[in-house]
Amino acid sequence: MSRDTQFKPGRSGNPKGRPRKPRPNASAFDVVFDRTLPVTQNGVEREFTVDEALELQTYQAALKGSRMAIRQVLKMIEKRETALAKRGKPAGQVSPIRFEYDADNADEAMRILGIADLDASHDNGGYWSQHLKLTTWATQTALSRKGRRRIDPGDVDNLNQLTINPDALRWPRGSEHE
Repeated sequence: MSRDTQFKPGRSGNPKGRPRKPRPNASAFDVVFDRTLPVTQNGVEREFTVDEALELQTYQAALKGSRMAIRQVLKMIEKRETALAKRGKPAGQVSPIRFEYDADNADEAMRILGIADLDASHDNGGYWSQHLKLTTWATQTALSRKGRRRIDPGDVDNLNQLTINPDALRWPRGSEHE
């Protein structure tokens, strides 16, 4: 007894299946990163996407010396240069770097970074006779590091001799700095 119906037994009424909805190419992260946040920068409030705000925070952390942030910024720069190369746009001008390793370069680097400066009290009239002393902030940063070892009286004497303004240092509790 065969029934003449629209649907045959054992066959789908929709052989191609349910049409799929087009999936957006955006991931959950893209949706979150595209949201905007009000950010105050130099006293001016601006709207940043979450992605832009995170990048800004990473740049600021890198400028403060965070090694992880510096690595992340370098990765961002590399990604940008790769994307520019794919679009056929020239990347920023790269200057060749020449390295010379000697004590004068290290001294000059510390002076440029503000870690050390020339000690005016030991100037005998020539470049080679000048001594470097650590700036107070650099010594203070070293003293304030977490996980530092105990400071003994010999270290205190050395730091006093090698710091530009040792009287301004705030010594950690338990150190013998007198």
